[in-house]
Amino acid sequence: MTEPPRPDDVPGGRPGGRNGGRTGGRGGVRHVSRAQVLRRRRVTALLVAAFVAILVVLLLRLPSGTAVSTGQRSTAAGARSAGGSPGAGRSSAAASSGLPFTSQSGVGMRPGPNLAPGSNPSVLPGDVLIADEGNNRLLVVNPAGTIVWQFPGKGSLAPGQSFLAPDDAFFTPNGKQIIATEETDQVLSLIGVGSPSRILWRYGTPGVPGHTPGLVDNPDDAMVLPGGYVMTADIKNCNILIIAPGGHTPYQQIGTVDPFCYHQPPTRWASPNGAFPMTNGDYLVTEIDGDWVDELNIATGQVMWSTHPPGFTYPSDSNQVGPNTYLSVDYTSPGAVEEFTKTGRLLWRYGPTSGPGMLNHPSLCAPIPTNGDILCNDDYNDRVIVIDPRTNTIVWQYGHTGVEGTAPGYLSEPDGTDLAPPYSMLVTHAATMGKPAAAG
Repeated sequence: MTEPPRPDDVPGGRPGGRNGGRTGGRGGVRHVSRAQVLRRRRVTALLVAAFVAILVVLLLRLPSGTAVSTGQRSTAAGARSAGGSPGAGRSSAAASSGLPFTSQSGVGMRPGPNLAPGSNPSVLPGDVLIADEGNNRLLVVNPAGTIVWQFPGKGSLAPGQSFLAPDDAFFTPNGKQIIATEETDQVLSLIGVGSPSRILWRYGTPGVPGHTPGLVDNPDDAMVLPGGYVMTADIKNCNILIIAPGGHTPYQQIGTVDPFCYHQPPTRWASPNGAFPMTNGDYLVTEIDGDWVDELNIATGQVMWSTHPPGFTYPSDSNQVGPNTYLSVDYTSPGAVEEFTKTGRLLWRYGPTSGPGMLNHPSLCAPIPTNGDILCNDDYNDRVIVIDPRTNTIVWQYGHTGVEGTAPGYLSEPDGTDLAPPYSMLVTHAATMGKPAAAG
């Protein structure tokens, strides 16, 4: 894919790229044949697609989420999008879902001017949620590159309320709210995606790190569990927290609060930076220090296995691709994406060390359930991309590589992404997500 144009005067932008992070690439030696990996991907994609279809039917029967309006959404101040204003032409399908936008497949769409040249909208089954951390906002972008929703918008924040540096964001299991982690502002925010969208609940005190009940220190990848529980990795407190619905103190804490983070799960965690749902009800925990990934049962606190993503220096946001197949990214430059087994055997790797395909501190990649492609946020390259693992090429890109900006088509250190329902991370795992200890 060729690079997008780089105008000399980008609104809110800065010239050139960003330096930083550790350098030095690592070679990618395959331990199984490409044909075997691709066959596994195709089978997994078909199974997941069938599972998602069943979930769609079930979700249509769910009651609307609390405090979520189905009225017409106000356009965010200053926002514009190619092909019309966000929210224009909202359909009855959007109203019935409780969302102020209709997520549509990219099949048949033409790439809009906000996408990098060569982008193929058909690789996406629906819209993409982006945590645009450097711009203090969440965006939903459709496969053609049009912004269809933005938070905060007009009337979203109460007097004195802030929304700063969203590091990650995921749709809730019912697909009607978004849980966002404001990592450096030390809060978790549950957002009702209505008209206007509002913060419904928070855990933590903005700008105040801490280890006492009600506080967090560098939280990461908060997720809503069945029953409304919220789980987050609490990086600098070296543990994993679970908060009851609407609560402001921990319901369950897995790990000891300790300033000395080291690998001894489940008693201690070496700077945990994510706990993602697996298909068997357990959760995949990533530990930064020492390059660890662990399978954890949150009901029992038992760790089933631990392994190293091969050759990584800073693993981030590991998640499950299929049976005994896991994916992680190396948060460095040049960055990399890998698939591996629970014994640490390498299955696939993407890690160019130069050129437009090189990653710069990617923090999250996850499989697209309909086709096996990989959706990633490439943080320091200011872009969200889709990688085709069959060709090891970027086939879709929103954001100008290495150029920050606030205008449509531009991002600033995006640090989280999710697909819109019904293909979102927590919707596709809703039926099998594990519950915390003693939860009904």
